[in-house]
Amino acid sequence: MTASKHEYTAEFKEEAVRLVISSQKSCAEIARNLGIAPYLVVRWKGQYEQKGAVGRPPFTGRGVAALSEQEVRAKKLERELEITRQERDILRKALAFFAKEN
Repeated sequence: MTASKHEYTAEFKEEAVRLVISSQKSCAEIARNLGIAPYLVVRWKGQYEQKGAVGRPPFTGRGVAALSEQEVRAKKLERELEITRQERDILRKALAFFAKEN
């Protein structure tokens, strides 16, 4: 018999962690109420605390980088800079081409 692997949404994980933090109940009690294994709630709470401390979203989907808002903005600006450099190089080549013709 194979165990089915459940995947939980980021919202579900965050709500489980919020329940642990806001209530006086243990991770095991919250897990039992939600019908999941206690180790999951303990793991999610650890991720929440660790990633939250550095300003990153605690729960992301598979293959999605957990980047802070500043890191996302930096990546976007780096990409825009690369495009601008490529456009500049194209314009330089065009200018050199047309300067030779005249």
